[in-house]
Parts: sequence; structure tokens; C-alpha cells
Amino acid sequence: MKKETKQKVLSASKTLLIIMGTLGFVFVAAAAGNAVQLLKYTPLMKRSKLKTFEINQGIKRLLNRGLIEIKEDKNHKWLKVTDKGRNLLLKYELESLIQEKPKKWDKKYRVVIFDISEERKKTRDRLRRILKSFGFTQLQGSVWVYPYDCQEIIDLLKQYLNLNDEAIYMTVESIENDKRLRESFKL
Repeated sequence: MKKETKQKVLSASKTLLIIMGTLGFVFVAAAAGNAVQLLKYTPLMKRSKLKTFEINQGIKRLLNRGLIEIKEDKNHKWLKVTDKGRNLLLKYELESLIQEKPKKWDKKYRVVIFDISEERKKTRDRLRRILKSFGFTQLQGSVWVYPYDCQEIIDLLKQYLNLNDEAIYMTVESIENDKRLRESFKL
């Protein structure tokens, strides 16, 4: 497969997953020979100008990766996003939330603290990597600081990593001896 075609299929897969994630599922007529043909009539697919081949390959790719599944009863067939697919959708949403820093700092810090058990060490390490990638600075082992509002990111992150009461988000007016933080964030 040509590199350009492969990129289009990958893009189609992402677009299809987002559409199905938004709708929750996609009904397809049981009588339709190629059930995914109906997807090309959705508004997002019309805008993306994907070809039927790319849609079909995208659906196959999503099925093979276990991101969607085909469900059926006596009268209907439908495509449904799996738990694995929902996790990928959360990841896409997190990535889309990365935004430029505001021009002016509101002189408040956003603090994330967490207490994740040793049994979930991989999740704890993953949370640290993600916080670091978003630009957080580690204040102490499980205390991370960021100078701009990021409540939505943390809420999604808690959902993505399945952190119930194990992580807490706070907005604080001041942190003692914050010179290092101000330098780190170039404030």
C-alpha cells in the first residue's frame, strides 16, 4: 500500500472511531451488502471527503485492532465502540486539549496530588509521564504543579487512567518558595 494511501486509511480510521464514539454506535441495515457504505452519508464523513475504499479499510483496521465490534440481533447489525476504542477516544480528546499558554498568568497554581497503590505502579508511572508531557513540574513525588487552568485535562486524565479518588486537582493562590517554579514556567 502506498504511503499516501496508508495515511488516508489511518486518518479514516481515526475519523470513523470519532464518529462512532460521538454517536455511541452506528446502525447498519442487515440487508446491505457492504454495511459501512452508510457511514459515508454522515456529515463528518462528507466533510472529510474520504473514498469508499478508505472507509472500508478504516473499518477493517478498527475491527482488527479491537477498537470497534459488530453487534447484531434478529433485525439489525451495528458497529459499536469497544472499551479499548473508548480509551483511544479519550486519548485523542486529551491530545486535542493541549493548548497554548495564556498570555497572562493569573498568579494561581494548579496542583495535582495522587496516591496510587503499588499494585497500580504502571498507572502511577504513566500518570507522571503524561503530566510531564503536558508541562507540569514535579514539586514532590506525587505532587505536580502547573500555572494555568487545566481542570478539563485532569478530569479526562482521571477518566482515561481510571483514577477515582486517587488523584486530586487543586487551585492554590501561593506556594512557599516558588522561585524555582516561576523560573521553570518562565513566569
